Amino acid sequence: MDLADLRARVEQVAVHSRGAYGGTRLSAVPGLSVYRSDVRTDFEASVYSPVVCLILQGRKETTIGGRHFEVGPGSCIIVSHDLPVEARVLEARPSAPFLSIVVGLDLEEMRSLEEEVEDAAAPPDPEAYAVGEADPILLGVLGRYLDLAQDEEGVRVLAPLVRRELHYRLLRARHGAMLRMLLRRDSYASHIARAIHRLRSEYRAPVAVPVLARAVGMSPSAFHKHFKAVTATTPLQYVKDLRLMEARRLLRSGEHSVSTAAFDVGYESPTQFSREFSRKFGVPPSAYRGGP
Repeated sequence: MDLADLRARVEQVAVHSRGAYGGTRLSAVPGLSVYRSDVRTDFEASVYSPVVCLILQGRKETTIGGRHFEVGPGSCIIVSHDLPVEARVLEARPSAPFLSIVVGLDLEEMRSLEEEVEDAAAPPDPEAYAVGEADPILLGVLGRYLDLAQDEEGVRVLAPLVRRELHYRLLRARHGAMLRMLLRRDSYASHIARAIHRLRSEYRAPVAVPVLARAVGMSPSAFHKHFKAVTATTPLQYVKDLRLMEARRLLRSGEHSVSTAAFDVGYESPTQFSREFSRKFGVPPSAYRGGP
């Protein structure tokens, strides 16, 4: 299996995006999606869940806090935590569209492999958004997983086995260090993952950082330090990003006014909401109401 083989397979199943960045969820196979874009795109803010992403063609730029990553064909991205990001397609055209394959990761699946990878050491400062080159073995695993989209019986029998192998390969990868840290429930990576889960489920509520730090078993100073190391932002900014992205979704639905969207995501002042929304997205919230 090489990159060209996998690229050809993805082109067969990716829905044509008609000039936009579009994802195709291959629902028969757990956690598998493919993405295609015929054109460059503007930055779009979103939250990445834990995934592995392989770039097959074209180039993409991602910004996380103050860090910038540009990736191209053969780049394998491992995202270990839920991260607010801004991303855009840098290189794409109809004759050579941007293509990628994405598989969602499962923490419990990884932890079931702890004994097999317990001797794999992590560097001092692993990254929650880590980029490395995909080797032929990983390409082969992803190719077999993609092939299951056309094999209903194979999904039932083989998907759990291929997913397990994929998680194992990623844990052993040079840039899988943060995943290896997540194997230990007492690591700071696991503490921050629990905090992020709580923030995502309770983002409308006021954030009390000392309370959150105690809830995950950390001192406030250590919590701040490690939260920023993992997410490239602070807990307060993280929640603000979640609120603003959810408000944008509500406004796009056309069923909320600017004020109701602001209140629904936890803002007490529509004026403050409009100011922060405009700063993040470059346009006032009214520009998104009922928009694409």
